[in-house]
Amino acid sequence: MNSSESMSSLEVTSDADLVAASLAGDRTAFGRIVERYQRLLCSLAYSATGQMSQSEDLAQDAFIDAWRQLSALREPEKLRSWLCGILRHKVGRLRRADGKEPVRQAETLEDAGELMSVEMPVADLAMQQEEQAILWSALERVPELYREPLVLYYREHRSVEHVAVALDLTEDAVKQRLARGRKILQEQVLAFVEGALVRSTPGRVFTIAVLAAIPEIATPAKAAGIGVAAVHGGMLAKSTGIAALLASCSGVVSTAMALRANLDQARTPRERRTVVKVTLGIFFGVWGFLLAWYLLRAAAFQWWECRVWFAGIAQALVLTAVVVWPWTMLRVMRGMRVLRSTERREHPEMFRDARDQIGSSAGIYRSRLKLFGVPLVHARFSHADEGESPVFGWFAGGDRAYGLLFAWGGYAVAPISVGAVSVGFLTVGGLSVGVISLGTLSVGVLAIGCVSVGIKAYAWLSALGWSSAQGGGFAIARIAAEGPVALARHANDPVARGLLTDPNLDHNLMIFFIVTSLLTVIPVAYYARAVRQRMGGRAK
Repeated sequence: MNSSESMSSLEVTSDADLVAASLAGDRTAFGRIVERYQRLLCSLAYSATGQMSQSEDLAQDAFIDAWRQLSALREPEKLRSWLCGILRHKVGRLRRADGKEPVRQAETLEDAGELMSVEMPVADLAMQQEEQAILWSALERVPELYREPLVLYYREHRSVEHVAVALDLTEDAVKQRLARGRKILQEQVLAFVEGALVRSTPGRVFTIAVLAAIPEIATPAKAAGIGVAAVHGGMLAKSTGIAALLASCSGVVSTAMALRANLDQARTPRERRTVVKVTLGIFFGVWGFLLAWYLLRAAAFQWWECRVWFAGIAQALVLTAVVVWPWTMLRVMRGMRVLRSTERREHPEMFRDARDQIGSSAGIYRSRLKLFGVPLVHARFSHADEGESPVFGWFAGGDRAYGLLFAWGGYAVAPISVGAVSVGFLTVGGLSVGVISLGTLSVGVLAIGCVSVGIKAYAWLSALGWSSAQGGGFAIARIAAEGPVALARHANDPVARGLLTDPNLDHNLMIFFIVTSLLTVIPVAYYARAVRQRMGGRAK
């Protein structure tokens, strides 16, 4: 019997008859079920995993489970959809167990799995492996809605009718999805080629080879230095994670030290109690937000098919925090100023010391040296009273500080600023908004932190970037994103990795580490020490 006659005989017998025969113990009948639907299940599994060998294993397991559970099938005429449901359940469990996207399970050019018999010539086997890897590199970024019809169409002898029956769609719907899928595939192939050409640009290895061929140009020491840089260059890629950690810690430290200084500035029991309540409220509020982002990240891994929804909720939480945090800090600082004025009126005996008088030399410092009429240094060490204006200078520090060069405080605005809320060019803090921003929550052109929003965003938990994003949780961008839950035109693919791998950026991030450490530790430590010396302790 030829193949066409075999297919005809398979189609003549209904699914219900084959199920009934299989339940009666006819293994041959179940074998005909396998023959009828093996291409469908293997194609669906391949569309989901990107691995030929793994897709066949999944399909085999699905058929084995179907044999064991056949008695549970109440409507034998719906055998095809029942088999597809078993397979999709297995694919879902595999994704949840691995905690990875299909692209991360796909075979690469270097690691393509066994696809042909080991008896195949080595050269032919290598070509087959590379073909499969390139095939998946082209298919991986086509959305599953369009990828499944594409895979089925070309594995079902280009039959629209077969695809429509297999997926329970109309033929018109199949044709529309095939057209859209082909268009996306063309775009992805072009992007793949572009990314490969970008990464093929000669780099440090080429330089080392040239220097090795012309030893008189480079001394052994220089050649060794270049070699070490090439070998350890990958370590610079980890600088993003270090930057996010350091930026996150700096924001917490800045906020904690600002509130600690408030304790030294407090003069009455009511002020001290308020400072403690505010400290605890902000502490648990910040960690509550971070915990919420972490739980959303964990939920996206657990319920992978709903990851887009969890990512959307996480970004809504980000926007909420961007609004709530500065509003909260403004309320807190205004409340403390009102409380100071109230306590000064109700308990004047607590403010008899000269240093506690409004405008005292201990409570505020304004340098005599001025530049263009602006004090070089202006800092407030005492607690501000209601109606007092923010400090302003080239270098400014206080609860509200505006600097022409540098500012540190609860609210800090300057080209370089450090604070609970900081705004400027280079900003560090709990919420930092700037061209280059580093903080627990950072917003900027280049944003690095625990949670970040920017043109380029790098974060521990959630990175939202207009151009690119990279993070340990959610990474969402318009063009390129890399992370456990990545959403972008190019997400976790070679193009994304090519766009996000920037040696110059890594070098700059190392500089950011130093700047972050200095801008956080030095001003915070100096200000806290100055407050303790000038305002610490109770008046005698």
